[in-house]
Amino acid sequence: MADNTEKDNLIETLLLERDEMYQELSRFRENDNGALDKAQSIIREQAATIKKLTDQLAWYRRKFWKSSSEKYISEDPNQRKIDFDGMDVLPEEQEVIEKAAKEIISYERKKPENKKKPVRLPLPDHLRRETEVIEPEGIDENWERIGQEVTEILEHKPGELFVRQIIRPKYVLKKELQEDHEQSEGEETKERKNVKIASLPLLPLPRSNAGASLLAELLMGKYMHHLPFHRQIDMFKQVGVSLPASTVNGWFTSSSDLLRALYYRLRELVLSTDYIQVDESTIPVIDNKKQRAVKAYLWVVRSVMDNLVFFHYDKGSRAQKVVIELLHNYKGAVQTDGYDVYSVYENKKGVLLLGCWAHARRKFTEALKEDKSGAEYALEQIGLLYKVETMADDQNLDYAERAELRKKLAYPVQTAFEKWLVKYLPKTIPGGRMYKALRYTYNLFHRLSRYHLDGRYRIDNNPVENALRPLALGRKNFMFCGNHDAAENAAIMYSLFGCCKASDVNPREWLTDVLNRIPEYNDNYDLDLADLLPHKWQESTSQGKSN
Repeated sequence: MADNTEKDNLIETLLLERDEMYQELSRFRENDNGALDKAQSIIREQAATIKKLTDQLAWYRRKFWKSSSEKYISEDPNQRKIDFDGMDVLPEEQEVIEKAAKEIISYERKKPENKKKPVRLPLPDHLRRETEVIEPEGIDENWERIGQEVTEILEHKPGELFVRQIIRPKYVLKKELQEDHEQSEGEETKERKNVKIASLPLLPLPRSNAGASLLAELLMGKYMHHLPFHRQIDMFKQVGVSLPASTVNGWFTSSSDLLRALYYRLRELVLSTDYIQVDESTIPVIDNKKQRAVKAYLWVVRSVMDNLVFFHYDKGSRAQKVVIELLHNYKGAVQTDGYDVYSVYENKKGVLLLGCWAHARRKFTEALKEDKSGAEYALEQIGLLYKVETMADDQNLDYAERAELRKKLAYPVQTAFEKWLVKYLPKTIPGGRMYKALRYTYNLFHRLSRYHLDGRYRIDNNPVENALRPLALGRKNFMFCGNHDAAENAAIMYSLFGCCKASDVNPREWLTDVLNRIPEYNDNYDLDLADLLPHKWQESTSQGKSN
């Protein structure tokens, strides 16, 4: 009986404890509902913040070392597409666009400025003269010749200076001439109204005695054969023709003004294409404030498909703002080296950046002495990519076939090579040449590998670098440009002569003809200056000869 009582008491005690625990748990749940909702809200906000920061981190990783989610390029080349979904307008371009809205940017057909008439020395008598007589229209038996006007123009043929003598006879009506004879002596002769003389043909520099062929020879001598003007002046002096340096420099400035509109038209055509290559190089320019030559820069832009090239000078700057203003309206593929200023176009809508395998190859060539085995392997892989291009050339493949060959053979090499770069990096000496070569190549690998997207895209930037060679030779001979204006004029000449070389056009024949014809184009806006560019000029000249 006693045992049953103890069991009942124990059960009752346990039941009471259970009830108390249940009531306590209920009170806790009622009090905690508000805190739980608040905690869940905080968790959601933190999750959104974490996602935002993760996206930003992914962008920075891609810019500097690629994001972890895109550590390697896609295994399948068909999954890679041209991404034109970037920002419509870069923040850096906003200022340029606003400025462009206020000032209409169009090529300027600028005529040579009227300057004070220089003191002109007579042309030497010993030079051969080619006489050209231009008779006025409408001359019959009622007109009598009373004199002539002679204009002498110094011209040039290879190995010879000669004078083009333009003779324009003057005529007056015989009736008026007879009245003059009947006038009494001492009486003032009245002004003749009926005098006829032919118009002087259009000359490149109307207030100068320099002919188109001489101007062409001077400009070609400096910007193609790299002979400074003072050397050419000495050469002319040896054949008995003295040309003051100030006169020759004036001819250069006026010729540049005459050709400036043609240069702007060339620039417009290049930037209207959808695939360009861009590079930059130094040019010494005198800084008046520093009283010495400073290192300035010329930018070169090449239209790959049209084989046209132009140079751009912006007060010698190499800053990012220059390329932003230069390309702010451009849409298409831009192939460059690894210079960081171009990175801004990774986020520009409608622009696709391409890299240059030749620059990556040079980095590994420089690393051969430091890490022969690693550098040789890298050069071997890059060599395989170039061999694919040789295969396409040998088989004379069109652009579509070339792109397919790249996907089949070159792209697998690239995917494996990129993974090797990552694995090999820890084995290198930080800051060493091999380390720099690996970092350079890996940081730009997305640009380097994109050339497979289109058979038109080149594997490297070498053609635009070749366009810079005359500039490098010029630096050794000219020593410097006198000021920013002279450097801008040099950009015009390098551009036009560069197009002559690219199109295999005789620069002497082209420039002589263009200097004779361009005054007409600058006076008549219905004519398209593009017809005077070397490649168009060559087409029209060839058609004229065939007809």
